[in-house]
Amino acid sequence: MKRYEPCNPNATAEARNLLDYLADLRGRGIVLGQHTQTMAQEELAYIRTVTGKEPALCGFELLAYSPNINYKDSSPECLTEVEENKHTLEKAYAWAERKGLITFTWHWFSPLYGADKAFYQKNTPFDARLALKDGTVERAAFINDMDAMAELLKSFCQMRVPVLWRPFHESEGNWFWWGNRGPETARALFRDMYERYTKVHELNNLIWVWNSPLPEGYVGDSYCDVISRDMYLPDHTHSDYKEAHDELVKITSADKLTALGENGPIPGLATLAKTRVPWTWFMTWSKGRCSEEATSHDELRFAYNSDYGITLDKLPALY
Repeated sequence: MKRYEPCNPNATAEARNLLDYLADLRGRGIVLGQHTQTMAQEELAYIRTVTGKEPALCGFELLAYSPNINYKDSSPECLTEVEENKHTLEKAYAWAERKGLITFTWHWFSPLYGADKAFYQKNTPFDARLALKDGTVERAAFINDMDAMAELLKSFCQMRVPVLWRPFHESEGNWFWWGNRGPETARALFRDMYERYTKVHELNNLIWVWNSPLPEGYVGDSYCDVISRDMYLPDHTHSDYKEAHDELVKITSADKLTALGENGPIPGLATLAKTRVPWTWFMTWSKGRCSEEATSHDELRFAYNSDYGITLDKLPALY
């Protein structure tokens, strides 16, 4: 098996093992993933009940670990979401003990000035361009938040657990503060984090996942291992996402791994088994996206029992 070279030359053996596994899987299968947003992880219980199986990849939400949450000026909805998300890393540790694959999503409350759900630009005047400018308060706050998250991630590095790290997700859009100032700014933020996390914090267990299909915003081959995008098709639409894949791979001539960072209804495993579109994983979003409203029980059972799908019981020991 040809080795898949990570963008970080100091990547751990476990991160390399995972990359090699995913690279070899292309066109032969797809890792089934599920995002979980709360400590209850009701999505996993639902999938177990319906299918008798569990996803090989579990996504965890880190929004409650944002250092600059404005509790005073937040709506009850925001406060409930933060409260439900507290301590999700404990669930990630438990998943690591079971040797499942881990990916993190960080709805990052703006490092300064935010109110309510301040990962949305509409709730903060924070200017991401200033976060890249030395000597600004925005820069200091940005580094503070990055370093705080790095400290939390270090425990996984010490445990030698590889993590599919997908920061600044959906950076092609203008709804989050990191994407609102244009794709070039989002690219610079990602590169800035990469440099700090690999060289200062030595988080060599991270597998870097870029999450945008825009060619003009691509972070660059030296800064990511995986290119991904988020796709929400209408309920009960189960596709192989071939057109989305063909568009995504145009952002680079390099042979990068591809993934569906987020999806609504699950991809069609029967179709994928025929077309072999080489997605390496998908991650169904949480709560209502993982329900019969989006994917029927029959479709879910088929996917989780398909020969083409990789569930937790099929996953080899990678770390």
